[in-house]
Amino acid sequence: MKVTYSKDEDVMIFEVSSEPIDHAEELGPIIVHFNKDKKPVLLEILGASEFISTAVKSAMLSKSTELDSSATKTLTG
Repeated sequence: MKVTYSKDEDVMIFEVSSEPIDHAEELGPIIVHFNKDKKPVLLEILGASEFISTAVKSAMLSKSTELDSSATKTLTG
């Protein structure tokens, strides 16, 4: 897999295959390019800096909630 980022365009690209692209579908800020067998070939994340920032914050909050829940279970046992 090859990952590139364009700072000028704020786009992150994940190239998961070198197969020819047949078509693409836009899912919010993500564009997924598929081959003729409908397998992903390339993923583009538009507005990548905000998308990644939001994803990281969500993951950190989720992990924090899991840790808090585990600590409460341990204390109340």
